[in-house]
Amino acid sequence: MERRETPTLSVVVPVYNEAANVRVLYGRLRRTLALLGESSEIIFVNDGSRDDTIDQLAALHRDDSSVKVIDLSRNFGKEAAVTAGIDFAAGEAVVVIDADLQDPPELIPELVAKWREGYDSVCAVRTRRDGESWLKRATAHSFYRVIGKISKTPIPQDTGDFRLMSRRAVEALKTLREQNRFMKGLFAWVGFPQTSVYYVRDPRYAGKTAWNYWKLWNFAVEGITSFSHFPLQLATLFGLTAALLAFAHGSYVFILTVFYGNPVPGYPSLMVAILFLGGVQLICLGIIGEYLARTYSESKRRPLYFVNGTLGLEPSVEPHADHRTREVRV
Repeated sequence: MERRETPTLSVVVPVYNEAANVRVLYGRLRRTLALLGESSEIIFVNDGSRDDTIDQLAALHRDDSSVKVIDLSRNFGKEAAVTAGIDFAAGEAVVVIDADLQDPPELIPELVAKWREGYDSVCAVRTRRDGESWLKRATAHSFYRVIGKISKTPIPQDTGDFRLMSRRAVEALKTLREQNRFMKGLFAWVGFPQTSVYYVRDPRYAGKTAWNYWKLWNFAVEGITSFSHFPLQLATLFGLTAALLAFAHGSYVFILTVFYGNPVPGYPSLMVAILFLGGVQLICLGIIGEYLARTYSESKRRPLYFVNGTLGLEPSVEPHADHRTREVRV
């Protein structure tokens, strides 16, 4: 295999069951990159797709050698797929973009222009989210505001994975090999000069999103527990509040007993107190369990992903044992 030349721009696209979108996305990316006039490569990361996505990607590679393909051994999740693409990207700058065409490839020249001005990270901020329900828009809006308040790392609001990173930002990001990966937080955590560009997010071009509300809830929990200790502090606050309420109620009962005797309080008030304290304890145990589970996951030190094969990419020489590669055969 011929050794890759270092391109100016690498575009990383994680894909999962996106056979209906990859060719349209490729066409728009190719036109945009041609107008940009920079040497470039497009790296598709197939995250265990069950449709014919990998066949579509192989055909694109045969027609255009600047298209590279990473085929993961199974579905590891979007965060791992993005990590794999960044690990293999060779460009002086790296753009991450979704395959569903909600994020317009035509915005890439604006990202590059900001990078040329000296910024290491250029975030694409959504001013409007078309094609999404009011509930999803409201919960996303609330999530970014909540995590912005409780996290010590300033995470940009209304910003997804669509962004550009300089080579030094990419190299810094590649050193972060934690298992529980909230990429939006990791992008922000590495620091370096950052700016934003703004756009209207389009509806999904084709297919159905894999993100249901349960997955979005888990994603939110992942982000909060990865970048904030506030839930643990909240558990302490719950316990302290319960103790103060119990002390206040005990004092009240003591005073009543001294002055009016002991009338033996009724069953309903006793059950309310027991259920309240039991609920507080379970909530606190659940919060502690979330952090404990993540500590356990990190302690196993499993690779972030395994690669089934590649097209147009050399086996990686990175010091991580999680992406040994061979050529994809389709």
